[in-house]
Amino acid sequence: MLWSLEWKKKSNLGRLSPLILFLKRAVLYAHTSISFSSPSIKTSSKREWKPLEDHSCTDVPWLLLFILFCIGMGFICGFTIATGAAARLLSGYDSYGNICGQKNVKVEGIVNSGLDLTQKKYVFFLDPCNIDLVHQKIKSLALCVSACPRKELKTLADVQKFAETNGSTLCSYELLPSEYTTDPRAAKLCPKYPVPESAPIPFFHRCAPVNISCYAKFAEALITFVSDSSVLHRLISGVMTSKEIILGLCLLSLVLSMILMVIIRYISRVLVWILTVLVILGSLGGTGVLWWLYAKERMSASTVETQIAKENLQALLIYAISATVFTVILLLIMLIMRKRVALTIALFHVAGKVFIHLPLLVFQPFWTFFVLILFWTYWTTVLLFLGTTGNPVPNEEGFVEFRVAGPLKYMWWYHLVGLIWISEFILACQQMTVAGAVVTYYFTREKRNLPFTPILASVNRLVCYHLGTVAKGSFIITLVKIPRMILMYIHTQLKGKENACARCMLKACICCLWCLEKCLTYLNQNAYTATAINSTNFCTSAKDAFVILVENALRVAAINTVGDFMLFLGKVLIVCSTGLAGIMLLNYQRDYTTWVLPLIIVCLFAFLVAHCFLSIYEMVVDVLFLCFAIDTKYNDGSPGREFYMDKVLMEFVENSRKSMREAGRGGGAEGRELKPMASGASSS
Repeated sequence: MLWSLEWKKKSNLGRLSPLILFLKRAVLYAHTSISFSSPSIKTSSKREWKPLEDHSCTDVPWLLLFILFCIGMGFICGFTIATGAAARLLSGYDSYGNICGQKNVKVEGIVNSGLDLTQKKYVFFLDPCNIDLVHQKIKSLALCVSACPRKELKTLADVQKFAETNGSTLCSYELLPSEYTTDPRAAKLCPKYPVPESAPIPFFHRCAPVNISCYAKFAEALITFVSDSSVLHRLISGVMTSKEIILGLCLLSLVLSMILMVIIRYISRVLVWILTVLVILGSLGGTGVLWWLYAKERMSASTVETQIAKENLQALLIYAISATVFTVILLLIMLIMRKRVALTIALFHVAGKVFIHLPLLVFQPFWTFFVLILFWTYWTTVLLFLGTTGNPVPNEEGFVEFRVAGPLKYMWWYHLVGLIWISEFILACQQMTVAGAVVTYYFTREKRNLPFTPILASVNRLVCYHLGTVAKGSFIITLVKIPRMILMYIHTQLKGKENACARCMLKACICCLWCLEKCLTYLNQNAYTATAINSTNFCTSAKDAFVILVENALRVAAINTVGDFMLFLGKVLIVCSTGLAGIMLLNYQRDYTTWVLPLIIVCLFAFLVAHCFLSIYEMVVDVLFLCFAIDTKYNDGSPGREFYMDKVLMEFVENSRKSMREAGRGGGAEGRELKPMASGASSS
């Protein structure tokens, strides 16, 4: 019996011995890892980057959250349509709650409601120029009519004749056409005469005056910085007179941006020097032309003095002084950064090869802009639906207003968050697509083995694996952007009412949030690149990318910043060229046109177009830099750890090492300039 118990005990110990051995080893491993020094800990925590070896879904909960949010956006659209807001917006409705062009249901307590207006499809306002500037709406009785008056009606007799001829009654429903000239109520229930000529707005069935001069007061109220209405009228007349020139110059900026992209693609090696010389000549030439025009205008103004001539002379002086200051600052910056131009040449050369192998990258701004336009159109339409949704409620004047009660009245806040989050999501999808395509190019050793369309392959990986990461990154930007917009709104509402301390604190908070947003946007872009390389979730990718950027902080300053600066010079070149062409063309109209506003419009549009195109090149440079930093950190060129980088970058690393060794022996300044690049290369 005792022997049996002893045998069972040994047998149980034998079964448990593997578990005990595993626990002993685990404790020993934990003790060893804790007692090791910090270099060992750093080695064990180092992430191994395995480009394009594995693809897995990332941040799935955030994708589900984003889908639920989009379902909520769809619910808002469906709610507005179900409550009749879409019909009221498109078909229009009168002041009694009747929708034009259909049979209506009686609203309790409202006379003239529940009418059959099948034959009356247009909304007509008795006083279309009576605009409520506070609530930004027409403060007039609205009726449904059969046709809009296509000519001016000067008296009630003309209104009566129009009703009898066209069958369209322009007075309130309780008045018959025969009573227009005899009933004393006609002064209140008939339109204010003379009734302006009007035409229906396409798709929205509203009768709008053909002559929009009555809306001038509304336009002047929106432009609060103009104190003299004559100034506004001259500015608007200048834009209308020069509209053909403005359209032509906008088209010129688009063509120049396309040409610059082609130049970047084919002559990237000499692009930096070409841009440098052209910007210097352009800035100096533009400044000289402005001073010459100012001197010429001043001499001619001494003989003929008009208000337009004085305004153009003052504008030319401001432009000339601003151009001079800008040129001096630009030349100083280029003088300081002249020794680091060589770093940019190598990176731009590789970026040019990327565009040769991935030509569809050039069209990324068009696709993104097209998707954004579609979404903004949908968002604006639903916003208009929200303005007409709700239940009919009588107001103080006895007419009908549509209001939403309860928690649903805050739907527009949800809709506003959707505008920011989904817009940022679309932009982030572009960044992830570009990053995925460039990563595929960089980490493919044999370029002939690239996918047939790397852009479409990147889009496929984005849709299949990384939409959650994009949703999370865009949500973080939204969290920063919403408070900044709220503070900007508060600052605008309190303008002139708050004290100096409060104004300073508001501006400081807005500035800090703006800086935080820019930093997070840059980190997000690098996190998307890390996700495209390793297929890790957003937080892991952001941490890995941040570590790489911190370890290569001097490289960021020496390569990335200089590259962005050179692209900025490209934008300046396009703006200066378009602006110079605008000055020469608008100069012929200086006697009868104030061309301050047309020139500003042209320059702003040129900058936006150049930014849209060159921002893609900027993304490519940023992605290449992160890939280059990872490549030099985890590879050294030895067998089994060969570099992925292009030969141009390899040559640049070797040249940097040689330059640093030579400058180190001589102690020259050029060695210190190349030290960030060389030290980073040698450490790898």
